[in-house]
Amino acid sequence: MGYVKTGILMAAMTALFLGMGYLIGGGTGALIALVVAAGMNAFSYWNSDSMVLRMHNARPVDAHTAPELQQIVMELSRNAGLPTPKVYVIESDQPNAFATGRNPDNAAVAVSRGLMDRMTREEVAAVVAHELAHIKNYDTLTMTITATFAGAISMLANFAMLFGGNRERANPIAMIAMMILAPLAAALVQMAISRSREYEADRIGAQIVGNPLWLADALRKIQGYASRIDNDAAERNPATAHLFIINPLHAHARDKLFSTHPATENRIAALEAMAREQGARPMPRPTSSRPVSRQNPGPWG
Repeated sequence: MGYVKTGILMAAMTALFLGMGYLIGGGTGALIALVVAAGMNAFSYWNSDSMVLRMHNARPVDAHTAPELQQIVMELSRNAGLPTPKVYVIESDQPNAFATGRNPDNAAVAVSRGLMDRMTREEVAAVVAHELAHIKNYDTLTMTITATFAGAISMLANFAMLFGGNRERANPIAMIAMMILAPLAAALVQMAISRSREYEADRIGAQIVGNPLWLADALRKIQGYASRIDNDAAERNPATAHLFIINPLHAHARDKLFSTHPATENRIAALEAMAREQGARPMPRPTSSRPVSRQNPGPWG
């Protein structure tokens, strides 16, 4: 059902974009909008991953520079039946993570220094599994295309306001309303798609890591830290907020107006219900307070 809902919402986003093109230039405008959309999405398809990683100053790591993290990603990738993605670390104290890339063969997982410093191995593994689920579901591509469409619709609305639309085909009042409401509708559709994919990634990520409660506990902790620790790079690039496992934005009042993530308590409730169905045991408290970034790599289990 999640995929059907995503498909319907993507169709709605496309219709909004073509409608804006028609409003500006009639049938020719709609055709031009379609060509522009194809070009923008082609550019995003090939370049979005590197652009996002640069925006957040993510640096690549390997088995020598981050052995524990690298091992977690490799083992969970095998569990998920995926190629091992590239691994990056974001030098941010806010615990968080995201995945990017156009397909499983060209994907990357980026985790923050705060996640490695503040989470147990099980919690980090659960977060990584969630990001691998996004890669497995091609959500990284879906959300890149969605964000591109939303940005393009806003651009067309601004263009129409500056230069006017096709007044022969539209009532002036309706045209003005469309210019104002289309970007708002695009933002709402983008949020709906993002929220739907988060629930699905939680479910599949819990299956990959083997215990839904590990992910529930990680989400609870990350939400607590993210609500009081700034992520400066995310605040400078709010359009990338939907990529993170928990919304990284909180420093500005606008950040809560259009949240791209479901309520964390609802996600936790869904994972706890999943755990009850599976008979999963509560997550044991760690015997060591050492964070993942300071642990020696050991066997997964």
